[in-house]
Amino acid sequence: MNDLYSRHRAVLPDWLALYYDDPLEITRGEGRHVWDADGNRYLDFFGGILTTTTAHALPEVAKAIAEQAGRIIHSSTLYLNRPMVELAERIARLSGIPDARVFFTTSGTEANDTALLLATTHRRSNTVLAMRNSYHGRSFSTVGITGNRGWSPTSLSPLQTLYVHGGVRTRGPFAELDDRAFTAACVADLRDVLGHTRPPAALIAEPVQGVGGFTSPPDGLYAAFREVLDEHGVLWIADEVQTGWGRTGDHFWGWQAHDRNGPPDIVTFAKGIGNGASIGGVIARAEIMNCLDANSISTFGGSQLTMAAGLANLDHLIEHDLQGNARRVGGLLIERLRTIAAPLPGVREVRGRGLMIGVELVRPGTDEADPAGAAAVLEAARAGGLLIGKGGGHDTSALRIAPPLSLTVAEAEEGAAILEHALRSTR
Repeated sequence: MNDLYSRHRAVLPDWLALYYDDPLEITRGEGRHVWDADGNRYLDFFGGILTTTTAHALPEVAKAIAEQAGRIIHSSTLYLNRPMVELAERIARLSGIPDARVFFTTSGTEANDTALLLATTHRRSNTVLAMRNSYHGRSFSTVGITGNRGWSPTSLSPLQTLYVHGGVRTRGPFAELDDRAFTAACVADLRDVLGHTRPPAALIAEPVQGVGGFTSPPDGLYAAFREVLDEHGVLWIADEVQTGWGRTGDHFWGWQAHDRNGPPDIVTFAKGIGNGASIGGVIARAEIMNCLDANSISTFGGSQLTMAAGLANLDHLIEHDLQGNARRVGGLLIERLRTIAAPLPGVREVRGRGLMIGVELVRPGTDEADPAGAAAVLEAARAGGLLIGKGGGHDTSALRIAPPLSLTVAEAEEGAAILEHALRSTR
């Protein structure tokens, strides 16, 4: 392993983040478990950053990939592609967006990049509203709208970005307000921002902030924002890269917790739809999607191989009601973790919905973030046979828990017990 780590460092960028003091090479997966190069078995509560949505080595997906690979893997979007059309039809219906069009990409970054291109072209504005503590990708344009210092390496951007309040409920200037007053204050902040700038192209927002530590506003906040945005003709882009496909349990899409005004103008997606295959995409109503007046294609977006994987994975997810399982098992896991955390002075909050759970750590006796403590818990959990993630604002002090949606009650209990030991041994 040390040899592979040395080779990694010799040829890959220093800024390519790795977990753990002794980095892990994962060589095999099955169900909710993975194995490393030394044969150690782990319960996977992070799913390759919320990407293994159904299960590792899901037979239906593996079979679909193998059968498609035996026919043709790739042809580009210059040719008709039956699996791409079929998956686009499914996603368009599921989106709730009227007269929807779907464009496939290879990642969430590229999906958000495309959404920004569409919104700025449609609105003829390069101003974008984004949420504080947000994350939208690693491309030049998406870094420029990311409101999380730890993941935004440059202030240079082709866009003018204005940040508004609301993505973090329990920190910031409005944290002490109740939900109704919090929403009203955030709406007032949005109105104030709009009063000082030319009309922006769009607001881009994650219904639950992923890299930001699984934080979220009160339900209905984005619907309240939408009323203000509509007054100014500003589009709403829902970044569903991490929240889509039933992960939050209560809803298929995260935006549905805010839906009194209907679906967003644009939805971006990625990660879980492919269960590990490289699929991202954008959904928008036709007048927005068709606003580009120059040629465009995608060489790898919508490849036959990834579309076959996406179709098989989506079928399995819906037929086995994994959204319902995320709601049931996720609810039990959240309550179990809250019980564990209650007596621990270093745990500030257990939050989340479905199988998207954050555990925020602080230095005991303070309200100060504890990134070193989060790193220690990550290591201790691995030693106990559990893989989790971490995130948060610039402090990276929240543990991120996002297992495959097929997680069983027994596995949830097992993971909670390992995490309890890790928290108690490090707090």
